[in-house]
Amino acid sequence: MLEQVGGVWIAWGEPAGKFAVPPRKPRFELHHLPLTLEQMRKFYQGFSNGALWPLCHYFLGRVRYDGAEWQVYEGVNQQFAQSALAEAHANDTFWVHDYHLARTPFYIRQQRPAARLLFFWHIPFPPVDIFRTLPWRRQLLEGLLSCDLIGFHIPDYARNFTATVVELLGAQADGELIHYAGRSTRVIARPIGIDYAAIDHEARLPRTEARVQRLREAIGAGTLIVGVERMDYTKGIVERLRGIEYLLEQHPVWRGKFSLIQIVTPSRLEVEAYRLKKREIDETVGRINGRFSDDIWIPIRYLHRAFSPSELIAYFRSADIALVTPLRDGLNLVAKEYAAARIHEDGVVILSEFAGVAYQLPEALITNPYSQEDVATAIAQALRMPKPEQHWRMEAMRNRVKAEDITWWSREFLEGLI
Repeated sequence: MLEQVGGVWIAWGEPAGKFAVPPRKPRFELHHLPLTLEQMRKFYQGFSNGALWPLCHYFLGRVRYDGAEWQVYEGVNQQFAQSALAEAHANDTFWVHDYHLARTPFYIRQQRPAARLLFFWHIPFPPVDIFRTLPWRRQLLEGLLSCDLIGFHIPDYARNFTATVVELLGAQADGELIHYAGRSTRVIARPIGIDYAAIDHEARLPRTEARVQRLREAIGAGTLIVGVERMDYTKGIVERLRGIEYLLEQHPVWRGKFSLIQIVTPSRLEVEAYRLKKREIDETVGRINGRFSDDIWIPIRYLHRAFSPSELIAYFRSADIALVTPLRDGLNLVAKEYAAARIHEDGVVILSEFAGVAYQLPEALITNPYSQEDVATAIAQALRMPKPEQHWRMEAMRNRVKAEDITWWSREFLEGLI
């Protein structure tokens, strides 16, 4: 997106400094903001991912509120605001992204009252009765309401946010507008898009076709199912595996007829909850494969490593079914990427009703990831689905993903809504 519109992208990272991107023909600047190990521990691992992440994904039992971590979160948000202000010209637009930086707009607005400020919240926004548990709820909400425009993926999250600021702050709501402390903020739902054209192009390349043939030959199973997740307790990986186990246990006719390729990208393994989740996944895969494998067939192939985009597209091209069943997800781009890669307009998407993208892709098979019986039923339905039905479902999904791509999404904010 920045390659199209230009600007400055400020992010934490190493090495610290300013970089032209791409280096030979720069389209924008990337500024790496240096953060100390202590800041990373308390701002990122601590408050952002120990408090806000589980809170917003409805996992109250995993939430940890710590006053010292909140103070560091505030300080890092101030640091981002100062860096942005130092780079911005008088009429520039500030677009702040995600729950890590919810207080940044407050500090920008303090020093530049007339600034054009946008925010996009990339994860779910919970109902008010969940959000009210946050001790610093007023400060965080006032940070967001410092913006002219706030975007969420789907209407449910926008409604939750509006109800929260009305109840907890006494704000006034008038359609998409929220009036608070002498300011008006517009709240909208616009699901983020993918670079459809790039994925469609990569899926058609000869090298991708060759990878697809090698994968199909190596795995050998009649039907391939793919799951692609980051290692996280919200992704429902164990629940999905139990759905596979239930299907094989209750309906032996499906044994040997399919294999699941479960790709899990390592993530936040310095956090104890994530290490424990990895161990649980390892043990579940081992148990299922131990129960049902034979001399030729393995039901689950578990790959725990990072994959390049081109490698993933080859898996999407190879797999007859995409299994996307998070317990809660802001949107989920895997379902969109799978559809974009299905150049022959076949294949089936099985989608959790708790993924935001279910709002955009009603042609998928929608399932309850908390029910192993429901997941097993959806998989069996996908395995039996005739090609004509696959085609009309996939064609509709591809058309929508193509029309509402990343360019559409950014244009909705940067051109049409300010």
